[in-house]
Parts: sequence; structure tokens; C-alpha cells
Amino acid sequence: MQIPTIQIRQSPGKIAIETTPAQLNLQQPGPTVDMKQIKPEQHFSTTPGNLEINQDKAWDALGFANNLEMMSRIYTKASDIALQGIARIVENGNRMAAIHLGGNPIADMAWEWRHSFPEMDVQGPSSFDNVDLSYTPSKVNIDTTPGRVELNVQVNRPVAEYQRGNVNIYVSQFPNLEIIPPQIDLRL
Repeated sequence: MQIPTIQIRQSPGKIAIETTPAQLNLQQPGPTVDMKQIKPEQHFSTTPGNLEINQDKAWDALGFANNLEMMSRIYTKASDIALQGIARIVENGNRMAAIHLGGNPIADMAWEWRHSFPEMDVQGPSSFDNVDLSYTPSKVNIDTTPGRVELNVQVNRPVAEYQRGNVNIYVSQFPNLEIIPPQIDLRL
């Protein structure tokens, strides 16, 4: 004999979850920069240089000094020149007195007289340093106005766009319980 059995069929409930993720879009625009440059300026001014040349010593060495100095030299040398002249006259007299010894002292004295006149040397000393130079350099004045850069910077705010995410929860399959009774044979 067969025992009647009850059949129970069950299907579980199912919950479905669908999500849409959140989205964040960030943008950072660059800053707005307004830049202005002011150029530097320089102004120059100069005074002319001064060159002084003193060549009095050079003219003196050439024998062209001023009259007062020339006369002073002649005056200081006059006594020596007079003594040298007396000595020369004595020497020439002695040479002429010795004419009996031979030679021609008169012609020799004429030749020497023609080539000798160094006693009256009125020139100053000669030197490589007879010209004096004096130079005063020019002055340079520099007036400077410094340049600069003016900056005007505006920081731009970040742009943020946000979209919320969604969560959708629903029942995709309802729970089910099915009870199947056995077939009973009602015939006896």
C-alpha cells in the first residue's frame, strides 16, 4: 500500500538591488591674470672733461721763454761770460805773441770766432717731461627710475557638478509556498 504524502514546493523570495553610482565632475579653471609692466627709465647727464696743457717749460727749452726770465738768466751769466771773454782775449794775445814760433794765429782765431758763440746760452733745461698735462675727467650723473610689474590675479572657483546615485530595491521573485495534497482514493 502506498502512503499518501503531501508535497510542499517552496520558492524563496528574491530581492533585487540596482544601483546607479554617484558622479562627481570637478573642473578647476585657471586664474585670471592681468599683468602690466612699467619699464625702467635711465637719464644720463655729463659735464665735459677738462684738459689743461702747460708747455712753458718746452718753450723755455727752445729759448722762447718770457722776457723777464730771459733777462734774469743773462744777468746771472753775464759776469761768467765777461770773465771767459777776458780769458779768451788773454789766450788770443798769447797766441799772437807767439807768432814767431810759426803758424797763422790770426786766421785760426777768425775761424774759431765764426763757430763759437755758445757763451750766451739762455735756453732752459731740455727734458722729455717739459709739457705738463692735467686732465679732469667728466662727471656722469645717472638717474634711474626702477621698473616694476603690476599683477592683478583673480582666483577662479572650482566648478563641481554632482549627480546623486540611486538605489532601487525591489522584489524580483515573491516567496511562494505550494502545498499539494495527496490524491486520496475515495473508493473503498
